[in-house]
Amino acid sequence: MDPPQDSAAPPSPPAQSGGSFGIPAMLVFASIVIIASPAMVPSCWYTRNSLSILHQVPEGHVGVYWKGGALLKTITEPGFHLKMPLVTQYEPVLVTLQTDQVVNKLKKEYVYETLLNYGVNYDNTWIYDKIHHEINQFCSSHSLQQVYIDVFDQIDEKMKDALQCGCTKYAPGIEILSVRVTKPIIPERIRRNYEQMEEERTKVLISIERQKVVEKESETQKKMAIHEAEKTATVSNILREQKLKEKENAMELQEIENQMFIAHQKCLADADFYSAMKEAEANKMKLTPEFLELKFIEAIANNTKIFFGHKATVLANNLPLAGF
Repeated sequence: MDPPQDSAAPPSPPAQSGGSFGIPAMLVFASIVIIASPAMVPSCWYTRNSLSILHQVPEGHVGVYWKGGALLKTITEPGFHLKMPLVTQYEPVLVTLQTDQVVNKLKKEYVYETLLNYGVNYDNTWIYDKIHHEINQFCSSHSLQQVYIDVFDQIDEKMKDALQCGCTKYAPGIEILSVRVTKPIIPERIRRNYEQMEEERTKVLISIERQKVVEKESETQKKMAIHEAEKTATVSNILREQKLKEKENAMELQEIENQMFIAHQKCLADADFYSAMKEAEANKMKLTPEFLELKFIEAIANNTKIFFGHKATVLANNLPLAGF
């Protein structure tokens, strides 16, 4: 209930020309607006966001602000911040990885430009709406077998490249990191046939890989055998060279010993020759006619028998003895 009015209250001053409110009237109007706003506006995030002065920017986000519907260039980091109630609205924008079917990231330096051009739901425009279009385009240009089996492992990369191409051209702040596409839903009978085909293909691939492994093992064994043979040949060559070197050393040693023996024998022969020469010189000096006559007489004297014949006179005449 409104309080009773005082009858003795002084008359209000006349209104100013131009029809504008006085300062007290403006304050009363602002108070009424502030008090009545919670009752008139629905209780929602936008309302609480508009009325709050202190707000928190979560970790992994940045805060962006609108004043009167116009996007401001102010970007705040995670933490607590202040803003004008009713006048300024704020929205947290994720700048870390978004791990939906499309893993993407909004670069912090492009937040203002991206939100200015495409709004807070920029990812719907350039990612989630576009991915369906790209998948439809891909499926329309490939058969069911190609999509389900042959090139299914390439779809993720192709979708990533297609999304990144559009973002790079029109929204460079959006970075597409990866795309995960699930298997398409097909009739059960066709799915079983494709699964059987995939199983057979897997068996063939396993057989091929097993054959490659066997060939690799055979090649490895061959290389090992060649290496072992080369090792054996190298060892044989080393042993042969070692024996040859030993023989050469033995021959050189024998040659030295032979030279030493020859030199020794030569020395002995020279010594014998010198001895014989000296003995011959001594004998030459010793074999005088008198010495020979003496030896002859001694030889005759040692004979116990003397034979005489018709040549005895000739023998006697040839004796060099003066006394005979």
